Amino acid sequence: MAFIIDRNTTYRIPSDPASPIRHAWEMVKRDHEQVLGAASTIDLGEEERADVVFRYAVPEDRCPARPEAYCFRFVKDGSRTELHIAAGDDLGLVYGMLEYSGKYLSVDPFWFWADLPPKRRSHIELPTDDYDSSEAFVRFRGWFVNDEVCLIGWKEKYPPTREVWQPVFEALLRCGGNMVIPGTDLPKHGIHADLAAEMGLWVTHHHAEPLGAEMFLRAYEGKKASYQENPELFETLWEEAIEKQKDRNIVWVLSFRGQGDQPFWVQDPAFDTPEKRGEMISRVVRKQYEMVRGKVADPQCCVALYGEISELYKAGHITIPDDIIKIWADNGYGKMVSRRNGNENHRVPALPDLQEKGKHGIYYHITFHDLQASNHLTLFPASADLVRGEIEGAFRAGAKDYLLVNSGNIRPHVYTLDLIRELWMRGEADAEEHLGAFVSRMFPSGSPEIAAMFCDYARRTIPYGPNEDDRAGDEFYHHPARIIVGHWLQGKSDQPHVRLYWAAGDVDFPEQVEWFRRKCADAVPGWLELKEHIERLLPELSEQDRLRLKDHLLLHVELHLSGCEGFDSLGKSYSAYLEGNYPLAFVYASQAMWKYRRGQIALQEAEHGKWANFFRADWLTNIESTVQNMDTLRRWLRMHGDSPDFFAWYKQFLMPETEKYIYLENTHRNPLSDDELAKRLADKFGV
Repeated sequence: MAFIIDRNTTYRIPSDPASPIRHAWEMVKRDHEQVLGAASTIDLGEEERADVVFRYAVPEDRCPARPEAYCFRFVKDGSRTELHIAAGDDLGLVYGMLEYSGKYLSVDPFWFWADLPPKRRSHIELPTDDYDSSEAFVRFRGWFVNDEVCLIGWKEKYPPTREVWQPVFEALLRCGGNMVIPGTDLPKHGIHADLAAEMGLWVTHHHAEPLGAEMFLRAYEGKKASYQENPELFETLWEEAIEKQKDRNIVWVLSFRGQGDQPFWVQDPAFDTPEKRGEMISRVVRKQYEMVRGKVADPQCCVALYGEISELYKAGHITIPDDIIKIWADNGYGKMVSRRNGNENHRVPALPDLQEKGKHGIYYHITFHDLQASNHLTLFPASADLVRGEIEGAFRAGAKDYLLVNSGNIRPHVYTLDLIRELWMRGEADAEEHLGAFVSRMFPSGSPEIAAMFCDYARRTIPYGPNEDDRAGDEFYHHPARIIVGHWLQGKSDQPHVRLYWAAGDVDFPEQVEWFRRKCADAVPGWLELKEHIERLLPELSEQDRLRLKDHLLLHVELHLSGCEGFDSLGKSYSAYLEGNYPLAFVYASQAMWKYRRGQIALQEAEHGKWANFFRADWLTNIESTVQNMDTLRRWLRMHGDSPDFFAWYKQFLMPETEKYIYLENTHRNPLSDDELAKRLADKFGV
């Protein structure tokens, strides 16, 4: 016989429920009302009857005896059948409640971020089969909500409020995640860490903020941030952080970097050898470990082997106790190798050796901010197979105790976050099968063409280097472009710019500019083709699916296309300038500005409904700054021949020949605006 859920279904939750259970119940209650059209009723009485009972497990349930496990049991009570969802701990019960919502009410893990509300139904029939949850492949799995400027700027209040954070943590829980770094260097009085703990998540820390302690220079203004000279001051901060968090579920980060997320020896140059640096890090980690163990029973601790710490550890200069999880990091572009640092790119493998003892995990970027070629506003630029292959490879190397994903602002990265959800739960994934399932969830009125478009997206990104992960994200079009404009306008064009070596090499500045221009120009046809393909398909979709495809794919294509076309025009402007053709250089600079501005417009069009102002704090890629740079450039170029009256180019190129020699200056003194002059000159020059 089937078990029926309908508008009259009643529920029971534990009396005096813990805060994670209260939060989960609010989600289930909302979902029930959205799907079945009526508010659900709740009974807190332990003995009262209810159709669906959320409770803690008893031995008779034979619920799996491991952390976070839950079970579904259909219980006969006379002629009635009840569905009991039971677990041995709070987080297990939260997962059971959300599994009920997802499995039976069909609420998608990313319903909020993808604007994918569940369908209204009159009733739901369930088979009365008992069910035990499977164990997640990764013990600690979660998101680092990093570079979260969109979340910060979305609403007026700072730091972000409960309204902003609750959908983030709900989506993470629905993805089976249990751990979070809630933001980057946010004020300690913000709600973010408290709410994460309230909702049942383990909280962990940024590697630059060991133990979640206050930054030294914020706490001790004017003091030297040297553990060698001021150990007691550092230890006071660590002690305060431990005391504040000791009663929560914390994955304690043990680390020692300098202030501002850089090596500590930048501020303390006495540590001038790898041996000295490694000994100091080992000593500090051991001290922090002892301090945590002094106040917390069986603490969960980790050390981030990031950047220079990874290199010192690999060289044998750092020792870490075996029961501390060692966290290895990708390079920001999805490859488990050391990250590029300026122009240095050693690509040292960043995984434990097979004979390594102890616990290991990874920190993985699906979004990144590095002022070079990273993706921040757009989808991960390489293929989903690269993500799958690297993470599965890390698991095979033994790094499976911990998986922290740099999730950025969530909304632009739903596809890749969903793929990683499958990986951390099952330990493996088929990228093609996952994409097919993802597309069918996101675009129910769509077709297999949409899956092909997501694959095509990764093929269209610019390959700027020889490696499979050398694929350009949105920052590629903006940071180098602004570097070029600044270098040019400062009169330094006679020398290459060192900050462009990583891509264009140590060649003359005009060759550096041309390298970027050509890369972008070559990519334009592919982006245009993909954009046109999407636009041809849009009319075939339902209104909701059409909007979702615009937000989660077309927007990303528009940002790449406008960036490519803008950079191409910037390069042409520089070439015309070198030839002394200043009016043409002015036109191309104007076109660069207009094309980059299309990226701004695309972001604004994606700010519909609840997303109003979501992209207004685009401070990292910062398309607005690029537009302003192009405007500054064209104004500067107009000084080259059209100044001081800003009428000369109109007279030379646009004024009718019959008027040039007879007009009276006092009747022709209203100069054209930059936009109008550029448009009319572009028509004249045929560009």
